[in-house]
Amino acid sequence: MGTPAAPVAKTLPAGYYTDPERFGREIEKLYFESWICAGRTRQIAEPGDYFLREAGGESIIITRDGSGVPRAFYNVCRHRGTRMCTTPEGNLPGRIQCPYHGWSYGLDGCLMGAPHMDEPTFSRQDYPLHSIPCDVWDGHIFIHLGTRPEPLAHHLADLPRKFAHWGMQDLRLHKRIVYDVKANWKLLILNYNECLHCPVLHPALNRLTDYLGTDNEAPTSTYMGGAMGFRGGAETMSMDGRRRRDYLPALTVEERKRVCYYTIYPNLLLSLHPDYMMTHTLWPKAVDRTEIICEWHFHPAEIMKPDFQADDAIEFWDQTNREDWGIVELSQSGIQSRAYMPGPYSSREDLLHVFDEWVIARE
Repeated sequence: MGTPAAPVAKTLPAGYYTDPERFGREIEKLYFESWICAGRTRQIAEPGDYFLREAGGESIIITRDGSGVPRAFYNVCRHRGTRMCTTPEGNLPGRIQCPYHGWSYGLDGCLMGAPHMDEPTFSRQDYPLHSIPCDVWDGHIFIHLGTRPEPLAHHLADLPRKFAHWGMQDLRLHKRIVYDVKANWKLLILNYNECLHCPVLHPALNRLTDYLGTDNEAPTSTYMGGAMGFRGGAETMSMDGRRRRDYLPALTVEERKRVCYYTIYPNLLLSLHPDYMMTHTLWPKAVDRTEIICEWHFHPAEIMKPDFQADDAIEFWDQTNREDWGIVELSQSGIQSRAYMPGPYSSREDLLHVFDEWVIARE
């Protein structure tokens, strides 16, 4: 008798995409217990610069203190719990002040002023802002809302070495688009990590790259991804495949010939091109709704040129993004049907099955 064939890997049951209670558990286990990418260091270029992020209903202040260290705090006053910062971004005048009773905190989170708290047993040292572990990788800010975070370096594994030549720290934001997608966040990751849909859904993209030519590497417990080369004379991902910017300065000849697409769990989709970087960060709002912040970053030497152009790349990916979001919303709608049953993955969808197993293992 021959060896029995291995069972066919299948998609997850519907509840993983439709059950609000499971969604709440996922946020606790997969988001709050992981390093999540909050933004870029250029958003807090100077002490007092700040921006807000909302993760799982938690509002988080990300700022830079007087000594230049990035900091993250829960946006919660220690007096009576009031949310303090309400504007999405700005500059703090040396302190964070609660709009309710005027308690104020330094940029390092220490309580500086507590009006009318004259009780002899009260000590300001006992009431700093609740801080959140915060670390930086090559210009990306990561935060961790869990209780015992491993070092960010452990989470990133070999990615800093792998992507060093892109010089991500040096790149500057040129364009940001925020999308509101009516789909579960996991469906967005699944869509990002396969291109079998590209000939049908993305004719513009399919002209520039071979959808079967993905060079995926073995996935790890914290990231997965691979690279895709160009075809038809294309040099970058743009509306016509033409490269209108110089190559990023440190790339090798081989690195100039491909785009790297990597998912760094749980919320960073990193797309590294020969002449720019695109990032997506995923912010789940409900079991069937995800906010996506998409940004395009270019080398400052290119941005300063009087003939600098970026619309070719932005238009291309905005169109591709909207095609993806539309089909993922249709997936969400279909999975919500009583007729949905887990379907089979092909052998070319192995990364998707690996991601499903990552989710199951952390339930």
